[in-house]
Amino acid sequence: MTAPATRAARHGQIAEILARRPIRSQSELADQLAQNGIAVTQGTLSRDLDELGAVKIRNSMGWLIYALPGEGGDRTPRPAEEGTIDARLIRVCEEILVSARSSANLVVLRTPPGAAQYLASAIDHAARPEILGTIAGDDTVLVISADPAGGEQVAAWFLALAEGHVPEHSPADGAAQGTAPDTDTDTSNS
Repeated sequence: MTAPATRAARHGQIAEILARRPIRSQSELADQLAQNGIAVTQGTLSRDLDELGAVKIRNSMGWLIYALPGEGGDRTPRPAEEGTIDARLIRVCEEILVSARSSANLVVLRTPPGAAQYLASAIDHAARPEILGTIAGDDTVLVISADPAGGEQVAAWFLALAEGHVPEHSPADGAAQGTAPDTDTDTSNS
């Protein structure tokens, strides 16, 4: 099979391959592209992965594999997409959120090693108005709440997502309810 040699076609093939199977290295990805009729240099492949926003995450078997963020670059949810975005964020939180702690408007989320960027990407793509942004390291995500005292509610919201349900109220509503959940919680089973 011969595919068009355009950058967009190559990006589409890369996204399809990464969605189909775990890819641990650029050479493995280049081999898969070659099987699809696309010859690519390591430099081009590296630029493509960067342009696609690919990150390496640790999968359930402990391998570091390439993963892509959500669809498109637009982080503004459309009404028909909100449920999908929340479902993705719930799934990611269920799979990799270990704990959540807060202080003022800051929330620190812990993940297994190598998974923080994947969680931060899911949060960023959810485009929640009460979240200004995220910063990710290897196993830690810093979430910044728009509310100067909203960290506690945001941390509780993430813990609820990790348990598999969407709270009836968004983190921004929590302060109005006067709730003060315990946010120094570890969701691991150890």
